[in-house]
Amino acid sequence: MVARKYVRDGRAPIPKDPLTSAVMSRIRARNTGPERRMRSALYAAGLRGYRLNYKKAPGRPDIAFVGRRVAVFVHGCFWHGCPYCSPKRPRSNRSFWTAKLDRNKERDGEKVRALKKLGWRVVTVWDCRLQRSPESQVTRVAQALQGR
Repeated sequence: MVARKYVRDGRAPIPKDPLTSAVMSRIRARNTGPERRMRSALYAAGLRGYRLNYKKAPGRPDIAFVGRRVAVFVHGCFWHGCPYCSPKRPRSNRSFWTAKLDRNKERDGEKVRALKKLGWRVVTVWDCRLQRSPESQVTRVAQALQGR
């Protein structure tokens, strides 16, 4: 395996462990595992015709049913502060992580408010819920598509 040099942009503190740095650099913003599972479940239920990371909607929803104005955000529990499983925050660099994760939650709320103001219905799917019961998450999206 070839060692790779990771370029720092100054937004995050340098991890003490190089392995941590390598793992964190591979975290994706799009096409994540939970997003792929959600899309697979929607497809299996016959819910198609959505756009991915739709740029014309505020907040670029992960999945957008544009004609019906339904936005679906698929959130990872750690990054977005899941209210159901309450993931633990890192103990090192605590001030950085507190600020970052709190800002993520704040930004999520801003996106939802902006979409609702434009008449969109918003469904937030949490990874822990998707793992336990993908069918119930698909049902929530289907109900939003029906206008409920």
